[in-house]
Amino acid sequence: CRMTIKALFWDIGGVLLTNGWDREQRADVAQRFGLDTDDFTERHRLAAPELELGRMTLAEYLEQVVFYQPRDFTPEDFRAVMEEQSQPRPEVLALARDLGQRYRMYSLNNEGRDLNEYRIRTFGLGEFLLAFFTSSALGVMKPNPAMYRLGLTLAQVRPEEAVMVDDRLQNVQAARAVGMHAVQCVDAAQLREELAALGVR
Repeated sequence: CRMTIKALFWDIGGVLLTNGWDREQRADVAQRFGLDTDDFTERHRLAAPELELGRMTLAEYLEQVVFYQPRDFTPEDFRAVMEEQSQPRPEVLALARDLGQRYRMYSLNNEGRDLNEYRIRTFGLGEFLLAFFTSSALGVMKPNPAMYRLGLTLAQVRPEEAVMVDDRLQNVQAARAVGMHAVQCVDAAQLREELAALGVR
C-alpha cells in the first residue's frame, strides 16, 4: 500500500526565496563594488564551505573575501547589498504556507548562519516551517546523504513519508538516494502538480 506523506522538507534559496548568495548574486555585487572578480571568486571558494558549515561568521567571511585590504565602503554597506539579493518567490511561498496548514514542514538547506537568520526573519519563514535544518547548524551540507538522514531523524519521520523540495537536481537525487521522495522545483504550478502526484494536496 502507498505510504502517506507526513512531512515536507524545503530548500530555501531558489525555492521559497531567490538564491541569497549564489554565483549570479555574487557577480552582481562584486561588479557594483568594483571588486576584482577572479580574486573575489577564488577567496569565496575557499571561505564559503566554512561559512555554510557554521565554522565562520559572516563578518569573518567578509574580512577574508572582501576586506583583506582597505575599501572605500564599509562591511555594513556590503552586507546591506548582500541582503538585498534575497527576494521572495511569492507563488511558491503561498503554496508552502497553504501546505503548512496540513503537513509538518521543515527547511533543509545550505546557508551561513547570519544570512539564514536574516532570511527567516525578513520573509516570515518561521510562520510555516517548524524548524530549520540548516548546514550551518548541522555542520554538514547537501548533497551529503548524512544531511538528509539527520533531517529525517530530527523530524522523526521515515524517508518514505517525506518529500524534499529543491531547485538543484543533484540535491533531489541525493534525497531520493536515502529513500525520500523529492521534487525539483521550477515554479509553483509545476511544483503543485508534482506534489499532487505524490498525494500532497
